[in-house]
Amino acid sequence: MLRLTLAQMRRSLGRLTAAGVAIAIGTAFVAATLIAGAVITRTSLDAVSASYADADLVVTTPGEDLTEPDLAALRRVDGVRAVDGRSGLWVELTAGSRRVVTATTAVASDPRLEAQAVLDGAFPAAPGEVALPGPVAERLGVGLGDEVTAQRGAWVPADAPDAEWVERPEPLTVVGLTDDPAGAFAQSGGAAVLSADDARRWTAQDAVDGEPSYDDALLVLADGTDPAGTLPAVASAVSSAVPGAEVRTKDDQARAMTAELTDGTDVFTMIVLGFAAVALLVAALVISNTFQVMIAQRTRTLALLRCVGADRRQLRRSVLLEAGLLGVASSTVGVVLGVVVAQVALWALGGLALDVPLPSAVTVTPAVVLVPLLVGTLVTVLASLAPARAATRVAPLAALRPADAPAVTHRGSRPRLVLAVLLTLVGSALLALGVVAGRVVDPVAALGLGVLGGALSFVGVLVGTVFWVPRVVGSCGRLVGRSGTSARLAAANTVRNPRRTAATSTALLIGVTLVTMMSTGAASARVTLAGQLDEEFPVDVQITAGGGALDLVTPTLVRAVEGVDGVEQVVTVPSVPLVVGAGAPAHGDVGTTLSTTAWVLEPSVATGLVRTPSVVDGLADGTVVVGETLAQDLGVVSGDSLTLSVQGADGSPTGEPTARTVVVTALSGLVLTPSTAAALPLEAAGASADGSAVDPAGGTLDEAWVRLSPDADPAVVVPAVQDELSEIAVQVVGAAVERAMYEGIIDTLLAVVVGLLAVAVVIALIGVANTLSLSVIERRRESATLRVIGLSRRRLRASLAIEGVLIAGVGGALGVLLGVLYGWAGAATVLGVVGDVHLDVPWVDLAAVLAVSLAAGLLASVLPGRSAARTSPVAALAVD
Repeated sequence: MLRLTLAQMRRSLGRLTAAGVAIAIGTAFVAATLIAGAVITRTSLDAVSASYADADLVVTTPGEDLTEPDLAALRRVDGVRAVDGRSGLWVELTAGSRRVVTATTAVASDPRLEAQAVLDGAFPAAPGEVALPGPVAERLGVGLGDEVTAQRGAWVPADAPDAEWVERPEPLTVVGLTDDPAGAFAQSGGAAVLSADDARRWTAQDAVDGEPSYDDALLVLADGTDPAGTLPAVASAVSSAVPGAEVRTKDDQARAMTAELTDGTDVFTMIVLGFAAVALLVAALVISNTFQVMIAQRTRTLALLRCVGADRRQLRRSVLLEAGLLGVASSTVGVVLGVVVAQVALWALGGLALDVPLPSAVTVTPAVVLVPLLVGTLVTVLASLAPARAATRVAPLAALRPADAPAVTHRGSRPRLVLAVLLTLVGSALLALGVVAGRVVDPVAALGLGVLGGALSFVGVLVGTVFWVPRVVGSCGRLVGRSGTSARLAAANTVRNPRRTAATSTALLIGVTLVTMMSTGAASARVTLAGQLDEEFPVDVQITAGGGALDLVTPTLVRAVEGVDGVEQVVTVPSVPLVVGAGAPAHGDVGTTLSTTAWVLEPSVATGLVRTPSVVDGLADGTVVVGETLAQDLGVVSGDSLTLSVQGADGSPTGEPTARTVVVTALSGLVLTPSTAAALPLEAAGASADGSAVDPAGGTLDEAWVRLSPDADPAVVVPAVQDELSEIAVQVVGAAVERAMYEGIIDTLLAVVVGLLAVAVVIALIGVANTLSLSVIERRRESATLRVIGLSRRRLRASLAIEGVLIAGVGGALGVLLGVLYGWAGAATVLGVVGDVHLDVPWVDLAAVLAVSLAAGLLASVLPGRSAARTSPVAALAVD
């Protein structure tokens, strides 16, 4: 039987190739998705943890600081090669009349801990040296060997009640120019690199007790040391001094940071899991549909084998063996194709300069090879079970009948109808449950429910296509049939064989549903994640004076910023130092109190200034908008009462506290209306008597907020603002740059999705072309009969073309409808834990999908139709 099976495969090479192409592309889709998942995960982790360079372990201390003795204890742990502490240190640098406020970092003690790269020169090797980011050096107008001045200051004498702020400018020699390739310091456009001694001394000067302290520490282990094995010893060394310290690997720390940004949910992994699950399901459906059509075309050959003595078990084993061999061969080709496509896509993305750290080559893991190979082979074998079982039930005498005699009617199976209805209803219920459960239970479990529900409901729709697709096609056909004879003939042909019509339309329905679902899901993901970024970074650019040697925000400064291309609006934001407390103003009723700076904004101005107007919706007289972090520190929620007292020059509250209603939003800090601020005794805060340092609404003018134009590039506009203010001592913080970095990550994810969609489109075209081509071949004698009774070649081709376009159009339209529903459900399930999901419909993409569907139906039917029209009617009527 093996030799017979191989002989049949050789004789049916053309038909097997058609099925094999679909299998190969399906498995390539799975392989490409698995590779894309690894790239997405790696890219996301690298982008989030860029500032950790190539550290093996990261030590963080929430709420506390690390000291020099703590770092020394870490260095004594066996296997630790280098330890660097990190602290958030900013400095004002001047060169002539130009000024820049930038972040700083110490030169790394180990090359693996250096997040920036030297473009020219070298990193500092001695005190008094500095390496500047290229953009900072350009704004200061300096190069290698030039001198810049660091405007340093300190309270003298330290810790004394009568301490005075004394300016201590320090000269620094520029010894290097750096680049920030991974965006580790994207918000400040790079960081100035100081010598270790200078950084340690400056950090100590800024500390209250005069001792240097650090926010976290980066560790590099000796070659061959296992990070997981060393982690407990590192944790033990630091936990005795800092009980709340946490030690993680670099990737684990990146995952923890991502979880903080996404409320504890690994959204990137969920997106990858969703794509992988969809890829497996769709590949299975396409392979199954194509293979079933191919086996159905060989019914007569199988019956002839029964005539010559083959029993049913032999016939079934032959079909399964053929399916297994085809599955293994095609899946192997698919794996290779998937790896190649993924690598080409990675090269293409790398050439787009997305400013996102992409790997240079794909990583081929055992899962990338084995999963598509097993899935392709298993699905191909499973797809052959039903056709093989049907073929074994064919009576041997059936081989004597013409194989391509079309069935005029088809009586639907009641069990099939019941199964279709049950699968659709149960699947839809599970899908809805997954959408709701994503907000209240484990997101991964909700994703599993959603995938299972979507799979069951879609299979139910496909099982029932034989009942409803022919009716939809028939209804559309009656409308088209009014246009002429060819159209009426095409409309009649679409309903003569419901099973054939359903199979043909389903081939495209699967692919279009996939493409539309992913397009809709991707569009909804972009809108939703963009909304979350707007809430996380509501202000594009903040220009801060902040006291010390820094200037106030003046009208001249505002006019200078307004003149920068890409700036849409500049608003001065007065600040008021307050002491706030949770509770009513009655004596003894105020709980936690904190000192903070409140911003004064007119509600109408604030609405147009921030990216997400909803974060200031509650801003009104009698209310205060409180950021989520500050609200958690105070223990208040929306509707609670908050007391406000002006903070005096000595730091203590002055005057009678007043109560205001709290509105908690994503806007950081605390925001008041001008009327609320004007009711406070601002003179107690040390404002100048003539009001020169106070806005008419009240408060010190030491900050301005800038909104960029919608089409502006933050990476260009923010440096331009910094250049414009290079001679004014202010700090320019471009939150828009950081938001743009995260948007770049989203763009990378969506670019990967576009690559997957391209593969999905090819799958859909192969599926519809195979099915329609085999359908035309099946009707070869029917077409010949029409030619005999007088139908011209042109009308025959037109009839087949209209039929193909009609069936493909209906399949495409239904696929678009299903795809939008599934895309919305998927987006709501995956992104529901992030925040409010904004569903979006990519109308342009859907129009393109429908156009491709119609073109696919036209091409798939016209080309075989030309072959049928050229065949002699006498030859076509001959029985094989």
